[in-house]
Amino acid sequence: MATTLSERDLQVIWHPYTQMQTAPAPIGIVRGEGASLYDEEGNRYIDATSSWWVNIHGHAHPYIAQQLAAQALQLQHCIFAGYTHPTAVTLAEKLLPILPGRQSRVFYSDNGSTAVEVALKMALQYWHNKGVQQRKKILAFHHSYHGDTFGAMSVSSRSVFTAPFDELLFDVHFIDTPSADNITALKATIQSLGTDAIAAIIFEPLLQGAGGMLMYEASALDQLLSWCQEQQILLIADEILTGFGRTGKNFAMENVATPPDMICLSKGLTGGAMALGITTCTAAIYEAFLSENKLKTLFHGHSFTANPLACSVALASLDLFLDPNCAQQRQRVQAQHEAFIQRLSASSAVKQIRLLGTILAFEIVTPGQDTYTNQLADELHRFFRQKRIMLRPLGNTLYILAPYCITDKELGEVYGAIMEFLERY
Repeated sequence: MATTLSERDLQVIWHPYTQMQTAPAPIGIVRGEGASLYDEEGNRYIDATSSWWVNIHGHAHPYIAQQLAAQALQLQHCIFAGYTHPTAVTLAEKLLPILPGRQSRVFYSDNGSTAVEVALKMALQYWHNKGVQQRKKILAFHHSYHGDTFGAMSVSSRSVFTAPFDELLFDVHFIDTPSADNITALKATIQSLGTDAIAAIIFEPLLQGAGGMLMYEASALDQLLSWCQEQQILLIADEILTGFGRTGKNFAMENVATPPDMICLSKGLTGGAMALGITTCTAAIYEAFLSENKLKTLFHGHSFTANPLACSVALASLDLFLDPNCAQQRQRVQAQHEAFIQRLSASSAVKQIRLLGTILAFEIVTPGQDTYTNQLADELHRFFRQKRIMLRPLGNTLYILAPYCITDKELGEVYGAIMEFLERY
C-alpha cells in the first residue's frame, strides 16, 4: 500500500513534460520558505529555477499569504462579464502605468498560454474589424516558445513540444532573431511575404526561454520592431518570462524604444503564488472592437477570468516588486552571477556562457547536438536531485533562474554543485 506522498502520486498523477515510464519518482514537497522547498521527510531543496520561472519573492511569502487570506474572506469569485470587483480594477490601475509603451487596457485570463491566445485573437480580429481582410499572416522567431495551447503552439517554433500536432497548427512564418548582421536580410524576408498581408509579429524580448535561454541584442530588436511598426505590423511582446525584473529592468521591453501594441504577462505576475494571465493592449487596439455591431466583440473568456483571489495575490506581489528592496536584490543576484562566471569560464566543459539580469545560462559540451532531447539532461537531473538543488536543464543547457530573495550562501551552494558536476564530468 502506498504510504508516502511520492508513492501515492505514482498511482494517480500524470506529470507535465515527463515520460512517466522512465522518470524517477517525484519528490513530495510539503512546505516552502524563501528560496527553499522541503520534502515530506524534512529535506531542504534550493529552488534555483523558481518553480518553472514563476516565483520571484520566495515561497509562502507572508505578505502575499496575508492578502490572499483577507481576500478569501471577502470575495472568492465573481463572473467577470457584466460585473467587476475591486482587486481586478485596482490591479489594472496599478499595472498599466508601469508597463512599457502606451498600454491602455487589461484583459484577464488564466495563464501564459491563454494570454498569448488572447493577443493573437486581438491582433487578427483587429484587422478583421477594420475591414482589412488580407492581414492574416503571423511572424514569429525561430526557437520561440509561447505556450502549449493550439494557438500558442502555432506561433512556437516547431520542436519536440509541437511534433505530434504540427500538421494541425496554423501556418506561421518563422524568421531568425535579429542581430546587427542580419537585420537587412530579415526586412527583405518579411517584404517577400507581403507586409500588407502580415497581421502581427509575436516575440520574446531579448530572451527565448524554453528555446534554450537564448539571448539576443536589444538594439537589433528595436530596429526590427520599429521597421515592422512602419509597415503597420502589430507588435506582441511575450513578457511571460521576462516580465517583473528577470532581465534586469522591470520589463524587457524597457530596453527598446519601440512600444509594443500588446503585452502578455503571467508567471511572476502573482509572485508564483497562483495562476493568472494578462494581455494588455493600446487604446488603438481596444477601440477597433467598439461598435454597435456585436460581431465586432472579442468573444473570448474563461470561467475564472479576473479571479479575485488571483488578482489580490498579484497586487501583493506588485507591492513587493515595486519596493526598492526588490531592485537591490536583483542587482545583488546579478553581481553574484558575474563573479561566478569568472570561475565558470575556467572550465573547458562549458561554452556560450551568457548573463541577462538575474538569469545565468550556458551549455555543457557534449558529443551530441545542443538540443532539448540531449541525453545529458537525465544525468544532470539525477545529480542535482541528489544535491537537493532544483535545476531543470533544457537538454545540455544549464541555467540558474532563482527567486530574487535567494541568499548569497544559497547561491554559493548552487555554484558549488555546478562546479562539482563539471569537475566530475
